Amino acid sequence: MNASATGGITRAEHCVIACAEAWRGDGEILASPMGAVPSAGARLARLTFAPDLLLTDGEATLVGPDGETEGWLPYRRHLALVTGGRRHVMMGASQIDRFGNQNISCIGDWDQPSRQLLGVRGAPVNTLNNPVSYWIPRHSPRVFVERVDMICGVGHDSARAAGPSATRFHRIPRVVSDLGVFDFATPDRSMRLASVHPGVTVDQVREATGFALTVPDDVPYTRDPSPTELALIREVVDPARTRDREVRS
Repeated sequence: MNASATGGITRAEHCVIACAEAWRGDGEILASPMGAVPSAGARLARLTFAPDLLLTDGEATLVGPDGETEGWLPYRRHLALVTGGRRHVMMGASQIDRFGNQNISCIGDWDQPSRQLLGVRGAPVNTLNNPVSYWIPRHSPRVFVERVDMICGVGHDSARAAGPSATRFHRIPRVVSDLGVFDFATPDRSMRLASVHPGVTVDQVREATGFALTVPDDVPYTRDPSPTELALIREVVDPARTRDREVRS
């Protein structure tokens, strides 16, 4: 899809909007976006419908949407926000399955993996203590798999099996890919197609997914950015167009 297919709005800009919507209604909570598109989405949300959202430089400072320093956030306080549920992180995923289990550790059997990845890192703590959404810039059956090779981020079925200690604060608001937006608004908390980005068909999403998605009878398009939001994306949030390096047109 090129820009003219949606009145000048690119696929990457629809992805920014879809990521921004993950933080709608969160209130005063720390946003931890991972990736260029989620970072642009968090900053856009702060500038528009989520003015109480807290942003960080990833080190020790709270920053505004223009990068100006707003406060001090030492690591111990950052950890307190995580364990207290006052953070909403948007992570990546090398694999994700129908219940939202995420893998960023290895591909293949744990004893002898075919590929070593990042490692488990903070994914279990994130998913059990604060809201976690996911951003996947390359939607394919290799990423959207029937079952992840290793569980790093805890999905709905795994949390349910572990009991109340795991489900109490467990929440996966949404998954955003370069094809659409997904949630878990189903009776068994399996993945559902919530919207497709303009220029994408439901069949394309099905073909690129390694498991059977729940697909409503009427799947809407991801909303367009308003003229104000589009101007903010292009002139304030991401004038260098780093979003285009994550999402192919």
